[in-house]
Amino acid sequence: MNLATPIAARPKEDWRVSMNPDDIYKNPMAIAWTFDYLLSGDKVEDLYKRAKQDQWDSDQLLNWDTPVDPSKPMINDRSDIYHRMPFFAKLSKSQQETFTAHSTAQLLSQFLHGEQGALMTAACVTHSVPDSTAKLYAATQTMDEARHVEVYARYCDKIAIVYPMSPWLKALIDATLQSDRYEKVMIGMNMIVEGLALGAFNNMYRTTQCELLKAITFNVMRDESRHVSFGHAFLGPEIAKLPEVEREDLADFAFQAINILANGTQTGTLASKVDPGFMEVLYNANIDPEDFFKGMAEAKEAGIMQELPPGQIHAMKDLMLPALARVGLLTPAARKKYEEAGIPIFDDPRVLHAMEGGNPIAA
Repeated sequence: MNLATPIAARPKEDWRVSMNPDDIYKNPMAIAWTFDYLLSGDKVEDLYKRAKQDQWDSDQLLNWDTPVDPSKPMINDRSDIYHRMPFFAKLSKSQQETFTAHSTAQLLSQFLHGEQGALMTAACVTHSVPDSTAKLYAATQTMDEARHVEVYARYCDKIAIVYPMSPWLKALIDATLQSDRYEKVMIGMNMIVEGLALGAFNNMYRTTQCELLKAITFNVMRDESRHVSFGHAFLGPEIAKLPEVEREDLADFAFQAINILANGTQTGTLASKVDPGFMEVLYNANIDPEDFFKGMAEAKEAGIMQELPPGQIHAMKDLMLPALARVGLLTPAARKKYEEAGIPIFDDPRVLHAMEGGNPIAA
């Protein structure tokens, strides 16, 4: 993909880029056979049964004939964090519309790329977890993630705007896939990446004006709420059994993953000043990056961007850190690392519990 060419000017097929050899690497994960085929009779089995019942066919459930016009706003401007910047009001109508379309497409592109990462991690857990019920559940999650890749790829194909994977997101998923224990894969995916996704999906569901995207997002969220629950239901008891040195190793892995995320994003969004994809959004909208980030800093200093709009949630605060806390991965040693990194600790699980309870829409 030639990033020197505006995405809107590229052929529709151009986003299907060839594979980079650097994206092929070996995984050190062990493969675990298990010959105890009895189901566990616990919450993991309940999740497996829910997953079987909740499978859905995107061809039958979604109306793919819904017209999608990327030149029209896909999200409500009043709910968009950027539209509250005084700087944004100074832009021309064309710049505002182009930025809105492309920043939304850049976010949707991260949904698509992230779901491929989730597909690979779920498959990794399926072959590495040494528990028969967990294997069956992880297999259903693998199917879920395949469906998510399909629906976001089809939607991105309809808007014909796809951005490259954000470097920080790829670094986070690569670190998860290259880890040496299934527990780390589950921490990286089911607690951190899935928490990030569930929060972003909730916010997109709340703000999108596209009925097809709304339907896609709602059904994906139902799956994701189970995936986050799996991290707690299975991994929580397993972590509690581990020696302290192994728990601290997992806690450090979780911290390193959160730190990648904290350093790669800003203002609770998926847009980063160092993200080449977001820089291209500005380029496509003919917005000077220096002026944009200066305006963003001024809005933040004025307190304009401190609070998320009603109904939206902060994934790290409301989902990821509480998920780590409840399985014992915010140890005293880990808390010190968060403090030194300037990452606030949040462990209130109320939003997390609400979104896992079968209705994934935050109250």
